[in-house]
Order: sequence, then structure tokens, then C-alpha cells
Amino acid sequence: MRSSVSRGLGLLAAAVATTAIVVPGTATAAESPPVKWGPCPSDVSAVAPPQFQCGTLDVPLDYRKPDGKKIQVAVSRLASTKPAQRRGVLLMNPGGPGGPGLNMPLQLLQLGLPASVADSYDLIGFDPRGVGHSTPVTCDLKTLQSNVPPYARDAADVAKRATAVEGVAKKCATSKTASILPYITTANTARDMDAIRAALGEKKISYYGISYGSYLGSVFSTLFPQRTDRIVLDSVVGPGGLDVTGSRRFGQGFQDRFPDFAKWAAARNDSYGLGKTPQQVTANYFALAERLDKTPVGAIDGSAFRAGVLGALYDTTSFPKLAQQWQALARGATPAAEAAAPPPEVLENVLSAQLHVACNDNAWPRSVETYQHNVAVDRERYPMFGAAAANIWACAFWPSQPLEPPVKIGDRGPSNILVVQNLRDPATPLVGARETRRALGDRARMVTVDQGGHGVYVFAPNACGNNAVNRFLVDGQRPAHDTACGADTGNAFSELSPEQQRQREQVLDERRALPVA
Repeated sequence: MRSSVSRGLGLLAAAVATTAIVVPGTATAAESPPVKWGPCPSDVSAVAPPQFQCGTLDVPLDYRKPDGKKIQVAVSRLASTKPAQRRGVLLMNPGGPGGPGLNMPLQLLQLGLPASVADSYDLIGFDPRGVGHSTPVTCDLKTLQSNVPPYARDAADVAKRATAVEGVAKKCATSKTASILPYITTANTARDMDAIRAALGEKKISYYGISYGSYLGSVFSTLFPQRTDRIVLDSVVGPGGLDVTGSRRFGQGFQDRFPDFAKWAAARNDSYGLGKTPQQVTANYFALAERLDKTPVGAIDGSAFRAGVLGALYDTTSFPKLAQQWQALARGATPAAEAAAPPPEVLENVLSAQLHVACNDNAWPRSVETYQHNVAVDRERYPMFGAAAANIWACAFWPSQPLEPPVKIGDRGPSNILVVQNLRDPATPLVGARETRRALGDRARMVTVDQGGHGVYVFAPNACGNNAVNRFLVDGQRPAHDTACGADTGNAFSELSPEQQRQREQVLDERRALPVA
């Protein structure tokens, strides 16, 4: 789940043919005509190679009624320039839910995707239904803040948050897109993926999904096991997706990851003054958060500080900026302004789509008292962030119940899934990856990497972790058994030119600006 770091301490995505689509548990959908490729929207990429193209396809709003109302799904293609090496298509999802994915093929290249992978596949991005250029949804949100709740100091804070998010749920229920609200789900997005496969004229697709995108890939692999080629699930959400358990796991992830920052900061105490030992850095975190609870610095209260630290824990390259902001707050000064956030309309859509998927996929507890209990438990269990992660979401007041049960991730199908996971992930902790690995059974193998942060492949430099994915996607080589990569086993991006390094950092900054998982 890629989180907002750029708002940080501020307030916090060949040949074609016509093929019938068979959807498990539904009627056969209408045939999918080929995608008509053309230029991409100007907001997707101002500069792109000529082989980067976009198009749309119509898909059923409700797959139980394949001849009924249609919505649009926007798709992009960065075609392989080596036809002799081309294996097929690699569909991808950037996380969220709610993350736009049309520009993800370009982003992966800028992050350092090897030429061997780009030559082997047409890289296929898409905006999931409800997002960006794919019949976007809205909740008419006026306050654009992360859906991850603020820190709750007591039951009264939970009750106060409940009043606020009840209003958000009502806005979603009465917005101009309320008629399509119940159909924005992970299962339907997976069915859209199969429609994309059909429209591309492919019998099977390969897939790379990070964070929430790992759950989407698990659902697709369960619903359409025989349509999967090589599937990579990175930084893995548990088999329940972004449900109440997934939300609470931010508390565990924070607790797992923070020691990496504390060790880093202690080694640089002469520069930042955050503590001479990791223990002192940790104690100073609690002290500053509590002080900001009582006396905010500008708009930054304790909740905003804690959320900003969480965002910075996603990527070790964010540590210096976090330390500078923390240093400023400690002396009562407002930190330097962050980079510009995405346009308000983009941010509103991302936040709205995230709520649609999270609240439609699972039936969240409806009782405020349940969240008050969860907060009390997690404040003690995960004191650094647990009382925020367990706080109430708008899903508690969602206007509709899920239209279908959650997809039960299963082990029926080919053994063609690779799970890659950092040991210390602040958003999707190791426990979720292990649960998904068990649910997939012999279909999957898992590679764990001894590093912190959110993202293994192309997001972090560990060469062992990156090479495990490269070998699988290019040559089909996957470990015979679950395996582990040690810490600091080479830098996968050490040979990038200064310009490539600059592009890589720019993409990471852009992704940090979106409040998605």
C-alpha cells in the first residue's frame, strides 16, 4: 500500500482478437473487441516513446448482467521492441486500492526495469474501474486527507472520528456516481483484467502487482487460474485484502520497521540530534508525538506527525527528509514545505476509489464500540501507531453491503506464482505475505528479503530480491522452495547513469505523493 510521503509530516499504475469471457459464478460476458490504440491522455505522460499507446474497452458494470450497463476501462501498452524475444503481456497494478496505473509501464522503466524484461513482454498498464480514466468515482470530498485514520488517544477520539467518517460515507452514497458504487470491487477489477486479456488476444497473461496489487493478483489467479502465466506478488496484503485486519496491520508494520530508522538516526545523531542510541530515538518519538498532541506546531499535531513518520518508513531514501522535519518540529518550527501534491481532482478520486474498494470488498464492523475496543488493544500492542491503524473507517457506515462474498484465495491452478516480501514492511507486514503464501499452497514460492521498506522489485536496491523476479519473468526460473535473500546483497541499480538515477528518484517522489497503499 503506497502511502503519502510527499505530504509527509504536513497533513500526509501486438496482436489482438475477439474472445469470449467466462466469469466464474456469472453468465458469459459479451465478446471483447480489440483495443484501438492511440495517443495516451496528456496527464499520463508528457514525454513517452512512440510505442507507448493507450486505448479503452467497455466492460459490464455488473458481470451478472453482461449485456447490461457498460463502463470504460482505460489501458496502456508499452510494446516490446524485440518481437523475437516477446513472450506475451505483463499486466500490472501499482497498489492502492485507488492507484492509477496507466503510466505504470513507464514508471517501471524509470525505476530501473531491466531491458530483458521489457523485451520479453508488452508492458500493460490500466486504470482500475472507478479510477482515473476508467469511469472515475467520487465521494465529493472537500477535505483531502488519507483514509488511514488519525491516532486515537481514547474512546472519545474514536467517537469523534466516527461522526466525521459517517459524513464521508453519506457523501459517497449521494454523489453523482452513487449508482455504480456497489460494483467497484476487487473481484470485478479481476474480471476486467480478464476482459483486457481477451481484448489483447492473449490466452494467458503475466502479472506484477505491488501492495494492494498483490491482493488483486491473488484474486485474479483464484478466479482465472488457467489464464495465468507468470504472476509476481510484491509486498503482500493478506488474503483478506484491505479489510479491518489489513488496516490494523499498519500498527504492526510500523513497529517492525521503525527500528531501522532509529538505528539510522542514532548513527547520525551529530547531524540531527534525535538520539544517541536507537532506544533514545524511540523515546524521543513518543515524547514529541505526545507534545504535539497537546501543542501542535502549525497544522501538525501528534496524529499528523505519526502519519508522516509512517509514510517515510516506506523508503529508506526518505530518512534524511524525515530527520530534518523531525528536527524542525522538536524545536517548535514548521518543517520546510513538501513537494506539490497531486491535483485535487486526482487526489479526491484516489481517496474515493480507495473507499469504494475497501468497503465493497468486505463487510466491516458496524459498531463504534468495536473500533474503540480495537484501539484500546492496539494502543498497548503496537504503541507507536496501533491506535491510528485500528481507528474507525467510513466503511463502518457504508451505504451497502458487499454484493458477493470475498474471494477465498485458493491453491487450485498451476504452480506459477512468485511472492516477494521484505522482512520489515511498514504497510504490509510479513504476516500477511505468509498467510497469502499458505492460502496459495503449492501454486506459490516465496522469497523474503532482509530489508525494510515497502516494495521489493525495482523499488528497493537488494540485487538478490530483484534478480529473483527477473529470472522468473524472463526465464521462468523460480526457486524450488521458499528462500531468503540476505541484507545488502548488492545494489541492483548501481550501474544506472546519473540521469537514470534522477528519473528513478522522481518516480519515487511521485508515488509517495499519492495516499494509496
